[in-house]
Amino acid sequence: MNDSNTLPEHVKGEFPTRDGRFLRWVGRVGLRLSGGWKINGQMPDVKKAILPVAPHTSNWDFPVGVFVMLALGLKLNYLGKASLFRFPIKSLMTKLGGIPIDRSAPNGVVGKMVAEFKQQNELILVITPEGTRKKVKEWKKGFLHMAKQANVPIIPVAMDFARKAIDIGPAIMITGEIEKELERVKSYFAHAQGKRAEYS
Repeated sequence: MNDSNTLPEHVKGEFPTRDGRFLRWVGRVGLRLSGGWKINGQMPDVKKAILPVAPHTSNWDFPVGVFVMLALGLKLNYLGKASLFRFPIKSLMTKLGGIPIDRSAPNGVVGKMVAEFKQQNELILVITPEGTRKKVKEWKKGFLHMAKQANVPIIPVAMDFARKAIDIGPAIMITGEIEKELERVKSYFAHAQGKRAEYS
């Protein structure tokens, strides 16, 4: 269990975190030097969740996201093609939270991750729901199926380049029809403008 008194103000209770004051300092400096980013909201007191981060319009999203992760000391996971988890970078990718995915597996990505959520004591999965940096009409719905089947909350994280703000939304349990739930989740990102506004 984490001692909430020792955590940054944007992280609550048992939300998974990493130790390291130096890395948190690096993250804070990075956010300041990349435009003075502010963080609004608070990660809830949960050990498992899916964090859709949007809008995803530029390669610049990645360093800003890394700075946020470091500044808050978050322990996050991400999906990667199984073919990438090979020597000499397999160990590094795993330490950084990478989870190898074989898209040809019988149960697919959703089945794999539902099993992971049920097996792990703590797991915070970060995804980009658009699936690309280009403007898309429809978001991918796999993360909603994962959340519903694994019974874990969605925590929307909006990256607004216009305001230089990271907005952490409330924890949302997915219980209804996926199409309706998608619109509910997307509503938390309506205000956010990506680095390339035309793709937001």
